[in-house]
Amino acid sequence: MINSLIPQRLKNFKHFLTAQYYHIRYSKPSKKLKVIGVTGTDGKTTTANLIHAILKQSNKKVGIISTLNAQIGDEKYPLDFHVTNPHPKDLQKFLKLMVDRGLDYAILETTSHGLDQHRVAGISYEYAVFTNVTHEHLDYHRTYENYLKTKSKLIHLTKEKGKVILNKDDGSFNYLFDLASNLERKVLSYGFTQNVDIKGDDLVKEDKYMKFSLKIGKEVYQLKTNLKGRYNISNIMAAVAVAQDLKIPAKDIKKTLVQVPQLEGRWEELQNKPFRVIVDFAHTPNSLDNALKRGELLKEKGGNLIVVFGCAGKRDYEKRPKMGNIAAEHADKIILTAEDPRGEDIEKINNETLEGIKSNVHGHKREYYSIHDRKEAIKKALEIAQKEDIIIITGKGHEKSMNLDGKNELPWDDKEITLELLKKQNDK
Repeated sequence: MINSLIPQRLKNFKHFLTAQYYHIRYSKPSKKLKVIGVTGTDGKTTTANLIHAILKQSNKKVGIISTLNAQIGDEKYPLDFHVTNPHPKDLQKFLKLMVDRGLDYAILETTSHGLDQHRVAGISYEYAVFTNVTHEHLDYHRTYENYLKTKSKLIHLTKEKGKVILNKDDGSFNYLFDLASNLERKVLSYGFTQNVDIKGDDLVKEDKYMKFSLKIGKEVYQLKTNLKGRYNISNIMAAVAVAQDLKIPAKDIKKTLVQVPQLEGRWEELQNKPFRVIVDFAHTPNSLDNALKRGELLKEKGGNLIVVFGCAGKRDYEKRPKMGNIAAEHADKIILTAEDPRGEDIEKINNETLEGIKSNVHGHKREYYSIHDRKEAIKKALEIAQKEDIIIITGKGHEKSMNLDGKNELPWDDKEITLELLKKQNDK
């Protein structure tokens, strides 16, 4: 209760002092590493892990700290923290361990909360990589402009000769480009548009692999990857921009893209027949839109697209009707359910999301349900699915817990629960 009365600015000053203390205590480890920071609303984890995989393929000594994993060389460490950027003590300790193990590179997935709360204070970045900056976390940042300004702090944390990697397809590009230019940081751009350093081919063929081409300068590379979805080409372009600047051979990049697996909870297909079942982390308007658009493309003729999703409690209230509107735009059947309600009334959350469904021109055509219990919601999706349908269960992805009451993290795993329900259904 008392903590809620303390202004965030005052809390952040305390966080800054804490971060500086551990930065000094652990001998300023980031000064001895080439730190590659990856930020954005969506695609951070995929992009960070792609850069890590490419560098490892090229025999670079590299470590990573991301939402999914902490890895130093070949050794993986469990992540007990429930945030992407851990407490400065843990973060600086990991960086110090990387230095002690003789690593040269550290890839650090960096969030707006981590930047605003100074969890990464003291870290000197060699690269600032931006995937996109879209609608998210406005419960904390209040406005998109504040959110974008907070994300841009990553540019301020780059070294004088550091590089900034920007997505020219994203609405944040001009603001970030101007800031980087004013700070005299070199900008490398990527996108599907013209006049970029790395240009993606918008014509994508998807079968066993996703096949596409990248134009880098005057060279055109034909590539294929295990990753799927147009949005992942953007993530690949961001990773390749870093790799190219580090003079990583094209053969290592190509080999990595073919071998790299789809990340846990990112478009993870659990069943293909008689209907497809997919778990995806999509929890923002932009990522939900991307996931459902892909579902539409893959949907068989006569099949339905079924989505199971919710909106987090005590978080960005404005995105609820936006996500409802997106669901109504693309999905044929919609099941609203719990996604970390944190003590907020689930019916209220779902009703606010439902406003967006009803406001969409297609909303009145959609079959929709509000089922508070997430397991029952997934069960309902499996029960109503017919041959050739696609079910996409979004919002939790790789996460292993759910917060119902605002106090306790209870064990939860979308993949595990869905597989359990599928087994029971298929055993009947």
